[in-house]
Amino acid sequence: MRSTSIDKLKDKIFGEIGTPDRDKYEFNLRMDLLGYAIQMARKHRGLTQGELGEIVGVKKAQISKLEKSAKNTTIETILKVFGALRAKITFNIDLEPRKAKAA
Repeated sequence: MRSTSIDKLKDKIFGEIGTPDRDKYEFNLRMDLLGYAIQMARKHRGLTQGELGEIVGVKKAQISKLEKSAKNTTIETILKVFGALRAKITFNIDLEPRKAKAA
């Protein structure tokens, strides 16, 4: 049996890292995972979508959409939601090395 790594499969299906299709895939995946993290934090706190919406000041439907994917939500709303959930947020920014200028 032949095996392939997940990275090679992603390269084949979505293109290599840095291509528009791969960037779109990676972005959507991150937004879906962020929505899932919100859902897990809400459940951990024992809140319904409606209760969380009331605390944040949005409708239940918006919380539902946010939990499915955070891609069409403002950072302000995301911060309010995590604040309401009493969840600590950390941001990591990793810059790629600068390319050397040609002499």
